[in-house]
Order: sequence, then C-alpha cells, then structure tokens
Amino acid sequence: MLQLKNVRVLTLATILAALAIVMGFFKLPISQILELRFASHVIAIAGSLLGPVVAMMVGVISDIGGFFIKPTGPFFPGFTISAALTGLIYGYFLYKKPFSLKRIIMAQVVYTIAISALLNTIWLATLYQLPFYETFIARLITSAIQLPIHIIILTLLLKGIERLNLFQYIIEK
Repeated sequence: MLQLKNVRVLTLATILAALAIVMGFFKLPISQILELRFASHVIAIAGSLLGPVVAMMVGVISDIGGFFIKPTGPFFPGFTISAALTGLIYGYFLYKKPFSLKRIIMAQVVYTIAISALLNTIWLATLYQLPFYETFIARLITSAIQLPIHIIILTLLLKGIERLNLFQYIIEK
C-alpha cells in the first residue's frame, strides 16, 4: 500500500488503466459469447511492475471506465471482480520476480482457467441465462486455443519492459 504514495506509481497505474480501457475496445469476436481480448495484457503489465494490489485497482478502473466510455452491454459487477482478480493473479506470479517463461506460462494458465474460462463463463451464464456447461466447454476450447497466443504476446511485452529496466526507473528514483 506504500506504493500508492509514490507519484510515479500512481501515474503509471493511471496510464495503464487508460491503456487497458483502450485495449478493451479492441477485440476479435468469434461468436456472441466468444471473443479474443487484449486488455488483460495491460493488467498483467501492471501486475508485473506495480504489484497485485495496484494491478487489481488498474483492473477495476479499466473495467468500470470502459463501461462508462463505451458500454457493450449492461454493467455487471462480476466482470469487475474478474478484472480485479486478473491483477491479483498476474501480480502474484510476476511482481518483483526475475523474468521467467515458466512464471509467465503459470500466470497465463491460471488466468485462462480461473478467470477467462470459468469465472467469466459463470458471469455470462448468469447475465444472459445461458446453459453453463455448453458455454463453459465452448469457452474452454477457445481459451485453450488462445493460450499460446497470449503467452507469446505477454512474453514479448514483459521481455521488452525488462530490457527497458522500467521497474527500477519507476520505483527507485
């Protein structure tokens, strides 16, 4: 929580929340309930640079902010919970830890199963009265297909951030 007193941390968190909102507008719809999204990568960056608590805040702000800027359906707090837990997951696996493909894969697998495939399916089934099992199977298959794509994207992003030595600039100066 001490990080929230650091102006650089707050500034970066705000920039990342804004970027996550923008990235949330870029999605590739596969069907009515299946789509490829990229906002979670920005939340993952927040988790790796700023830790789980700040990344959770970035996730919440990006979800609520995205709804107010360009709603794509009714507001549902379940998706806000998913966004917060996304920050928690990535922050837990990636914050203050050296770059590791194994750690990135573990974080992405946990996110994919717990949030993308399971929790978001629960929210969709609840919100739109969809059959849970059929929706879950379809989303699980799609998530499994997307998993290597997301791992590659996240690896490239985090490797680039590591090369820039961004963490030390934000926190230590």
